[in-house]
Amino acid sequence: MAFLPKFDSAGLVTCVTTDAVSGDVLMVAHMNDEALRKTIATGEAWYFSRSRNALWRKGESSGQTQRVVEMRTDCDQDAVWLRVEQRGAACHTGRHSCFYRKVEMAGEGGARLVFVDADRLFDPAAVYRK
Repeated sequence: MAFLPKFDSAGLVTCVTTDAVSGDVLMVAHMNDEALRKTIATGEAWYFSRSRNALWRKGESSGQTQRVVEMRTDCDQDAVWLRVEQRGAACHTGRHSCFYRKVEMAGEGGARLVFVDADRLFDPAAVYRK
């Protein structure tokens, strides 16, 4: 059976990335065809930044890299799941995961954010100097 990803109108597929050992959700990002091909060819995670409109290899600026252990696709082939060996932090904020805030539902439609697993593994200001 062929892997034939279905890209959206912007030429992207959603990518959910989890830690291969713990199962923690690390991040949700997007991949274009080139990012997907480079990920498959190199075994390292490549993504497409919608805000920068650019291809990027995870860790190229921060050194916080992801080695792909397994790649899966969903039933429609319009989303990808990467199980990775995370070296350092996955989040650009310096945290292990981008999902470091819990949404507490306060009833009557209200909600608030609570920090969980929010310790920083690196200082983003020092790493991403521009």
